[in-house]
Amino acid sequence: MPLADVSGAGPDLVEVRVGAFGVHGSPDVSGYGGLINKIEIAGASERPYGSYFDEVADDLATNLGDGYNDAIEKVVVDRGEVTFYVRRERIVDVCQAMLHDPLLRFEMCLGVSGVHWPNELDRELHAVYHLRSITHNRIVRLEVTCPDSDRHIPSTTSVYPTNDWHERETYDFFGIIFDGHPYLT
Repeated sequence: MPLADVSGAGPDLVEVRVGAFGVHGSPDVSGYGGLINKIEIAGASERPYGSYFDEVADDLATNLGDGYNDAIEKVVVDRGEVTFYVRRERIVDVCQAMLHDPLLRFEMCLGVSGVHWPNELDRELHAVYHLRSITHNRIVRLEVTCPDSDRHIPSTTSVYPTNDWHERETYDFFGIIFDGHPYLT
């Protein structure tokens, strides 16, 4: 099924980088000193999302009921992939719905990745969860943000036990504290 046009409000500008290597205060011998790159991430998408993405969003909304709008900040479809931005206090609820709802059945969390956007005020740290449904042959991404000043996100190891190692690695590299993690050291 082809993807719908989900251009939405346009991309969010994260930062602007000047030069090829980000070096400041020294002569540019690379010849790329005038290079200007806008670092943008896709903005919220509008329905219809296309592909199976609408089905997943509808099934998740049905499962979460009135709490859907409280749990999901935005949905982004970019480059043929869907990302649900989840409020950090609701990540465990959303993961439980993704795993246990028979219409969703995302049996596997393929890991947790950390991302640091230092210029994204009060949302500098991101934890990204890659979910796969073997039952329905689908892939989605969940993304949770937190500020540098409060690096706490609830652990999802109670839902996806294999996230044990991935959350520990994300803690080691990015300093995100996964509250309730059994072995975070």
